[in-house]
Amino acid sequence: MAGSPSRDVTGQPVLSVYVTAALSGLDRVRAMCDGKLEIAPMLRLMNVGLIAAEDGLVVVNARPEPRHYNPRGSVHGAFTAAVLDTAMGLSVLTKLPARTSQTTLELKLNFVRPMLARTGEVRGEGRVIHAGRNIATADGRLLDAGGRIIAHGSTTCMIFPEAQP
Repeated sequence: MAGSPSRDVTGQPVLSVYVTAALSGLDRVRAMCDGKLEIAPMLRLMNVGLIAAEDGLVVVNARPEPRHYNPRGSVHGAFTAAVLDTAMGLSVLTKLPARTSQTTLELKLNFVRPMLARTGEVRGEGRVIHAGRNIATADGRLLDAGGRIIAHGSTTCMIFPEAQP
């Protein structure tokens, strides 16, 4: 990929949106999986990594820690929401051509069981249900190491052209 990366607040290299916009969505997500493109800084704070990307499917992993707890002493629902929003949103991105992006319009989650630091690594899966010209939908599941569902949900994303340089 051409272009020299700038640095984010943590000093990690980040390629310009104008460089990455020339790639298809699937190529962008695969580049994140391969470490050629950086994931969002927030995902690093949450211990989220990308495992796999196929056409319409993205798999991420995450490791909850006590710093992700809510006042009740379990992992905050926002952690689950962010992991599933990432998996589902990136699954939609895999369906998009170059110079096109998406953003979440609606996110619906069902929390099935609590998550703690001792839950260990969890796996988020996002799968596209429909990808139209302006709107896409996807489903997602968050699983523990034993394959038990922690949460599941769906998203609706708006598709739009990216700004041109």
